Amino acid sequence: MAKGPRGPVEKPQNRKQVLLRLGKYLYQHKWMLLAAFVLTISSNVLALIGPTLAGWAIDAIGTQAGQVDFHRVFYYCGLMLLFYVVSSALSYVLSVLMIHLSQKVVFRMRQDVFDKLSILPVKYFDGHQTGDIVSRISYDIDTVNASLSTDLLQIATSVITVLGSFIMMLRISPQLIIIFLFTIPISILFTRYMTRKVRPLFRKRSKALGEMNGYVEEIISGQKTTKSYHQEETMIARFDVKNEEAVSAYYRADYYGSMTGPSVNFINNLSLALVSMFGALLFLFGNLTLGNLSSFVLYSRKFSGPINEVANIISELQSACAAAERVFRLIDEEPEPEDDPDAVELSDPQGHIVIDHLRFGYDPEKPIIHDLSLEAKPGSLVAIVGPTGAGKTTIINLLMRFYDPQAGTITVDGYDSRKLTRRSLRKAYSMVLQDTWLFHGTIAENIAYGRPDATQEEIEAAAKAAHIHYFITRLPKGYDTVLNEDGVNISQGQKQLLTIARAMLMNSHMLILDEATSNVDTRTEIQIQSAMRELMKGKTCFVIAHRLSTIQNADTILVVQHGDIVEKGSHEELLAKNGVYASLYKSQFN
Repeated sequence: MAKGPRGPVEKPQNRKQVLLRLGKYLYQHKWMLLAAFVLTISSNVLALIGPTLAGWAIDAIGTQAGQVDFHRVFYYCGLMLLFYVVSSALSYVLSVLMIHLSQKVVFRMRQDVFDKLSILPVKYFDGHQTGDIVSRISYDIDTVNASLSTDLLQIATSVITVLGSFIMMLRISPQLIIIFLFTIPISILFTRYMTRKVRPLFRKRSKALGEMNGYVEEIISGQKTTKSYHQEETMIARFDVKNEEAVSAYYRADYYGSMTGPSVNFINNLSLALVSMFGALLFLFGNLTLGNLSSFVLYSRKFSGPINEVANIISELQSACAAAERVFRLIDEEPEPEDDPDAVELSDPQGHIVIDHLRFGYDPEKPIIHDLSLEAKPGSLVAIVGPTGAGKTTIINLLMRFYDPQAGTITVDGYDSRKLTRRSLRKAYSMVLQDTWLFHGTIAENIAYGRPDATQEEIEAAAKAAHIHYFITRLPKGYDTVLNEDGVNISQGQKQLLTIARAMLMNSHMLILDEATSNVDTRTEIQIQSAMRELMKGKTCFVIAHRLSTIQNADTILVVQHGDIVEKGSHEELLAKNGVYASLYKSQFN
């Protein structure tokens, strides 16, 4: 199947927009957010009173022996202990609340991503690796979750602590505040510089991880092919390159991110040394009591400490912003276009399909189908054959409106397919693809996937028609046997038969078989074809097949080459022409 181009490289979004969008998710739980805000203020205000009480207790001790006022010392120490205990209890409640809040936000984000995946066009999945998409819905959202539950709380605490400490220090000694006029700007400028340097590194880190996950998913799904061609060393070598790129991206992001904390910590320790030195001079000249100096030193630690903490978590914030950016890019992807305002429901379809002068290319500049015209009458069996890359599967994509043509029309019962609702159009078809897909659940649930209301008798009838009933009855729990990676081991051919049974159960008027019997033996294939002809009476069927023996009874055989129909007719007519079809037939049966 032809694949669409991956498209241009995505440009990074503005960080402010990312934060604003995260804020909208938080605002959906505004009452929890308000409670968290109140708890944050209460916890930190109580903790900020502690240094003042410690200073008062030190002043109550006095500077000379025998001057200790034990009553005041114990009173202030008791209050300090009480305030710290209550502050810790409120912090614990706040942490639990933030965990619940972050989980609700993450749940909503994952729901939005999954909802968006369900309405994205097929071309998006053709152009993106499965592992990269899974990485966004798992790793990236988990990164945002960790940041919301810890980093956001830490930043809020830091802001309150810094402002409160500054006010208390200003009340104690305005002269010593001058020291921070030099050290704080240095910290802020350095942090801003590192933030700008580190942000793109974390974006690259998330991208590298997504690419590696996509490669791993691809290799795991193709293990049999890898082993059969003895390409283990080649795949390991390629993985080593991907792994090295991911590790290198992680190292660079973490290396530069980890530089910020120690550097800012050094600046803060320098400010503490200056405060101690000049504070001692003020004490010696009688401009500051020993208790006030002790309180100021404690507040200076509270003032500079959060700045250091913010610097330490800046790398985590950058990682969270980069992860959120990737998630929002997926959410912002263009969904499948809406149905036309005047689109109608396809009710009671007869299966009369007409393709008129169709032109299409996944890249509009490189058409795959040039000028295709065909007609499938109601109840007819139309077989499409041709070499690989001729455009056979592309025709199916256009019939199902996974893509729309650049020129020409496809009509169903006289209606332009673009004037029909996609839901009603696709519901009129049943599809069986070469790549089987079964979900975690019972065999009965898998067969009845398109018709959840089907009765057990209808399910078994479809299974019998698909020649899989006998196999199912031999399983330990029959139709109630659960299919999953750790459960019953069924062959690829048996999976194919289950998907055929699923299509047979659908009460659709048109059927598409894309190499549907490629994984079953020839004898079973002939039996299935015979049974399907009985079940498909009055239904239009499109069959893509490489085994020409299975389509000899088709009403019309279309030979597609380079996006055009080069031959059309019945099996006997095409053999008589001695053209492309005859050449293909002879190559298989000589």
